[in-house]
Amino acid sequence: MAKAAAPTVSPADRAAELRTQIDHHNHLYYVEARTEISDRDFDRLLQELTDLEKKHPELVTPESPTQRVGGAPIPGFEKVTHKVSMLSIENSYDEADLRKFDADVRKALGAKAPVEYVVELKIDGVSMSLTYEDGKLAVGATRGSGGVGDNVTHNIKTISAIPLKLDGPNPPKVFEARGEVYMTKTEFARINKEEVRKKAEPHKNPRNLTAGTLKLLDPKESAKRKMTFFAYGSGVVDGVAIKSQVELTTALKSFGFPVNPHTKVCATIDEVIAYCAEWKDKRKTLDYETDGMVIKVNDFAQREKLGYTAKVPRWAKAYKYEAEQGVTKLGAVVFHIGKFGELTPVATFDPPVDLSGSTITHASMHNASWVAEKDVRIGDTVVIEKKGEIIPQVVDVIKTDRTGTEKVIVWPDKCPKCGGPVEKEETGTSYNFICANTGVCPAQLAKRIEGFARRTRMDIRGLGREVSIQLVDSELVKSVTDIYRLTKKQLLTLEGFAELSAQNLLDGIAASKDRGLARLLPALTIYMVGEAMAEVLVEEFPSIDLIVAAKPEELARVKGFGPKRAQFVREYFDSEAGRKVVAELKELGIKLTHDKKAAPAGGLPLAGKTIVVTGTLVNYDRIGIEQAIKDHGGKPSGSVSKKTDFLLLGADPGSKLDKAKALGVKIIDEDEFRKIIGAV
Repeated sequence: MAKAAAPTVSPADRAAELRTQIDHHNHLYYVEARTEISDRDFDRLLQELTDLEKKHPELVTPESPTQRVGGAPIPGFEKVTHKVSMLSIENSYDEADLRKFDADVRKALGAKAPVEYVVELKIDGVSMSLTYEDGKLAVGATRGSGGVGDNVTHNIKTISAIPLKLDGPNPPKVFEARGEVYMTKTEFARINKEEVRKKAEPHKNPRNLTAGTLKLLDPKESAKRKMTFFAYGSGVVDGVAIKSQVELTTALKSFGFPVNPHTKVCATIDEVIAYCAEWKDKRKTLDYETDGMVIKVNDFAQREKLGYTAKVPRWAKAYKYEAEQGVTKLGAVVFHIGKFGELTPVATFDPPVDLSGSTITHASMHNASWVAEKDVRIGDTVVIEKKGEIIPQVVDVIKTDRTGTEKVIVWPDKCPKCGGPVEKEETGTSYNFICANTGVCPAQLAKRIEGFARRTRMDIRGLGREVSIQLVDSELVKSVTDIYRLTKKQLLTLEGFAELSAQNLLDGIAASKDRGLARLLPALTIYMVGEAMAEVLVEEFPSIDLIVAAKPEELARVKGFGPKRAQFVREYFDSEAGRKVVAELKELGIKLTHDKKAAPAGGLPLAGKTIVVTGTLVNYDRIGIEQAIKDHGGKPSGSVSKKTDFLLLGADPGSKLDKAKALGVKIIDEDEFRKIIGAV
């Protein structure tokens, strides 16, 4: 008897079956942290669906797993106003802070009211709002200012951990999930390994890389970096009743969101404190960065009663772990040469010390006056700290451990790189030593090449520190203009270069020719002319010829410039080296003009505003940001008060952030500041 033929499955049915299977396996992996099939088998299912949808385009749906690879680039970011503000949470740093928080909560709720706390790991990522309408992802938006964020839906769809539609047969009409987009340490290491292979500068930390990836306009590029997500909160909800954090966690899981498994319900503040202490060291075993714990009142009705201040909820507190410290011996000091010839002392440790999951072998010690103030000596027992758990630094010397064999650090009288004379340079109350061989020192040139290629300047990918050093040491580059004369044949003589990496670097160099004068001027390393000052200068003098022809008093009249900065500009363009660079830039076809911006219709955007800066900024040094504030009508201030209009927040902020939150001062990041002043 003939065997019956297998029933034919239509393309539509097979596509639906494949989507169901892929969504099932994604749910297992991201939500339940387990797998039923290998990565290879999963990739085969995804490839089969991809091929099927290519053959039958009418079968493609917005929720298909194949759509996570990204569509066409978007022209720019739209603004999204959060219907429920995404407030920050007030920080605490010790047990006493947590006990005060508990006492305040119990006092507000009444002594007899039972209180439960939910304690969660504080994921070091980027806060995100995900709004679903009738169960389908409608908008993914960053926290932004808390009231307004950027629409990054195009990039959110590339994250497999985020459901494109909510699980379950009857999704709520509107559901806004909130959580943290982050990148694992493993993925971060993979990306940096690739950056090093391409001779590009490695990224500093997973959080910054995540934030940068979410700001990419091309989702196909975002899809190349595997970000993931933990949900922990909600915003607007219509169609489902949720009465507590525990119920919210259950609902998030049922809808298909990954929720961090290391969450605990605590009945007392003693349990909270014990759980925070338990995770101080245990968190280092995780494949993602955390910087503390978050404590929330579980019951939503109690949250309503506790309410909010202007900036923070009274029902939640973030517990931040102190920066990890280690103790070791200062074995030796070497001197690195900066772009202006400054000698930076770098301590090497014997033995190396393990901090926050990495082995620290050396750290910068700022400058000569810092070393003198701390009285650091070779052989000293020193305390090492990872600032913001990222940048190692020497923070203290244990002088009681001295044996008398320690040696005072001796500054060289000749440059360690070029042998040129070293001179003492005083700036206000501090001082340092510099190599005076400005036009010849190869270490200075390598630093200038590296600075020339920075992303905020000429943005030449692949031209980082190591490549800059190679180019200078090989004498292929003797000035910044030589970058534009490099050939593939020359690059292939350098270690680590192959056909593709050489071509990529040449393509990046060619693209940089059209960056414009505002990007070029800070790239030339003119003293006291950074990004902010360059933007101001080119608005008044929109071509290199106009700047070269300007008299000192004309330059000094540029708002915020003054006679000292004007003098440095004149000295650069009057020097033989400066004149040569300008002539060669013209010959090489570099854009030496600036497209002027239209004057703001409402006057200076920061007129009458008092602004305080905390933390490290990407595009400005301290002098530059203060000048940028003044240039746009604002008043820079060193301390936060009720009269402060904005706190400009950079990386690794200090205590000003806490004070600003307590006073309800509006907090903005660098991107928002640059948008306000029209720099982007």
